[in-house]
Amino acid sequence: MMELMKHPDMVYFMESLSEFGIELSPVQMEQFMSYYELLIEKNKVMNLTAITELREVIVKHFVDSLALIRVYSLKNENLIDIGTGAGFPGIPLKIVYPDINLTLFDSLKKRLNFLDEVIMKLNLSKVTTLHGRAEDFGRNPQYREKYDLCVSRAVAKLPVLLELCMPFVKKGGYFVSYKSGNIDEEIDLAKNAFKILKSEISKKDVFALPQTDMQRSLLLVKKLDNTPRTYPRLPAKIEKNPL
Repeated sequence: MMELMKHPDMVYFMESLSEFGIELSPVQMEQFMSYYELLIEKNKVMNLTAITELREVIVKHFVDSLALIRVYSLKNENLIDIGTGAGFPGIPLKIVYPDINLTLFDSLKKRLNFLDEVIMKLNLSKVTTLHGRAEDFGRNPQYREKYDLCVSRAVAKLPVLLELCMPFVKKGGYFVSYKSGNIDEEIDLAKNAFKILKSEISKKDVFALPQTDMQRSLLLVKKLDNTPRTYPRLPAKIEKNPL
């Protein structure tokens, strides 16, 4: 355990997180290292990430995921991670904030099978994996407007993300979109989507990841009222005619 705490990359990790006011326990450090090892091992047989060096994974996946704290203080919320992929940002958030109820949502079952292994290996509780398309589950009464917070690092334009993610959020809840660099243009494109989906920007945070010059943006979107029944639309309509 002490060796891990002294590992140069883990020291770098702790220093980076100190900029967010986050301090990891030895157990949490072990969980992050186990997660990394599982990710690299499974990545040999399936495409989970193009980033494999420990330092890079720490910066571009772990620290990036935890940057959420800049715009939203997590406690024990019911949170859904849409298009979670290899578990980002959901798993890092769960390690640091164990009291949240986390749902990891993805359209690829193989990825979720990997995440089930991670959940078991890291001994995480109150985590569910959910397989399907956001367009379908966003209409399902079991999941529609049931979450305090929805997060997504998915690579899609903001109008599309809003239509896929806002239906999951409770009235008065929030959606956080993780983006690279400046997003003013995307925000401009999404003006109509905000209006139609009864939501507004609460906070926009543009920053560099700690100890790097990598520009990131976090957009905190508040849900003002229930999503109109017609949304989300069918995938072909969303793609062909974004809000």
